[in-house]
Amino acid sequence: MKNDAALPEPVPPQLPVTALPPDALAEISVLALRLQRANGPVMRALNAFGGRIEARMTGLPENLRRLIETGMVEILAGAYEVAGRVGAHRALPDTGNWGHRAAVATGGALGGVGGLGTALVELPATIALFFGAMQKVAGQYGFDPASAETRAVCIEVFGAGGPLAEDDGVNTSFLGTRLAVNGRAVQALIQQVAPTLAAVIGRKLATQAVPVIGAAAGAGLNLAFLSYYQEMAHVRFGLKRLADRYGAAPVDTAFREDVRRLRAG
Repeated sequence: MKNDAALPEPVPPQLPVTALPPDALAEISVLALRLQRANGPVMRALNAFGGRIEARMTGLPENLRRLIETGMVEILAGAYEVAGRVGAHRALPDTGNWGHRAAVATGGALGGVGGLGTALVELPATIALFFGAMQKVAGQYGFDPASAETRAVCIEVFGAGGPLAEDDGVNTSFLGTRLAVNGRAVQALIQQVAPTLAAVIGRKLATQAVPVIGAAAGAGLNLAFLSYYQEMAHVRFGLKRLADRYGAAPVDTAFREDVRRLRAG
């Protein structure tokens, strides 16, 4: 009988941190720096006005907030499926990072012109663009962008904190594990991630709710969100590649030590 779940792979030997080669330690330090800078200046500025954003969030109709959360399941499921078809099409041109930046900025501007109404229409395309950008990052680390597991990891990144969220996404529990990629497991993952992403996106929509002004806010926020998810994808897939080579424990320990040093200043 065919089993759609990912098969377990041999677990690499667990090395002490001191036994990690210098190039691995250097890469871990770069990934820790990426984590620190994931929330760029736009997000830091918005976080400084967190109270105003929350006030605007409470001003959104309750049924609209529920719609965003329930709709996010469908949006993520759609992005997952489309990413498998598009990512597997080798004939598609590689537009590079600038292509994703141009697309999300344009989408954000168009979505913000009419306030919340157009922002909601633009949302599925924006999530799909974020998803595609993370797939490209996965490819840079040697993972198949179209594989079911890579796409599941991209879904997981959406649930690892986010711009304007209190959670900073520091979660290394995935190291040394493989995600199940059968249909039921992926759907369960989407159900788990959707509320977190909906809360983050709700804050984004609240900041671009004013027509016309929302166009500028939408473009800037989409670029900031794109940068965040790309940086988090670098962290996620970079750590995963290192854990596959050297084992989860030493990579996790070294990464956390670097993060602590950076936060201590």
